[in-house]
Amino acid sequence: MNLSSLGFFRSLRTRNRQFAVIGLGRFGRAVCMTLNSLGYEVLGIDQNEQSVTQALKDEIAAHAIQLDSTQRLALEEAGIPDFDTVIVAIGNYIEESVITTLNVKELGVNYVVAKASSEIHGKLLHRVGADQVVFPEHEMGCNLARAITRPGILDRFELDPDNSIVELRVPTAFDQRTIADLDLRNKYGVTLLAITRPGHDEKFEVNPSPVTQLHKGAVMVVIGSNHGVERLPLEDDEKA
Repeated sequence: MNLSSLGFFRSLRTRNRQFAVIGLGRFGRAVCMTLNSLGYEVLGIDQNEQSVTQALKDEIAAHAIQLDSTQRLALEEAGIPDFDTVIVAIGNYIEESVITTLNVKELGVNYVVAKASSEIHGKLLHRVGADQVVFPEHEMGCNLARAITRPGILDRFELDPDNSIVELRVPTAFDQRTIADLDLRNKYGVTLLAITRPGHDEKFEVNPSPVTQLHKGAVMVVIGSNHGVERLPLEDDEKA
């Protein structure tokens, strides 16, 4: 159960079966590969012939073509207006990224996700119509900082700047205590969504009964404020 990595893909309106990814660098390739592995039809686009050839060779997309995405006619001829969701994965070339995003929106694509390399870049992308702007490097840095400072948290998916869904091990402080007894909502501002069954690390019991007893080492998933999450008595904190 990897909440962080799935969060981005859940936001891509996965009821749609076709995606186009413009820019086949590391981020674009990762998006293509994951969508493709999830069973979606993906078109990869890049100006660099070698990147396109490699994408086809690695079979990370159903189709891959070489074109200049700053040329609106080229995108139109490639059938971009037929895609409901397009990911503009160009992060290092701001002008190319912004023009591509503008072109895609003007061609009538319903939902455009664009990668930004800075706050200003992100604002520009929003101005030209991007429906969602992502900052992969920034998010990766934040996740690393949290992993170093609170290693007891197994995974984390931010809903917004103030709230998250978090996966963690049941700490010693919660061992043999019931959900009702812990009163997590009032004490920590979080709600327990799911917990693994004893001896079944991969199987979750969703919305468990208040009388369910927690066991040290099991995996629990909570949702709530980041402030509340930071106050949870994680195992690593107890050892410090």
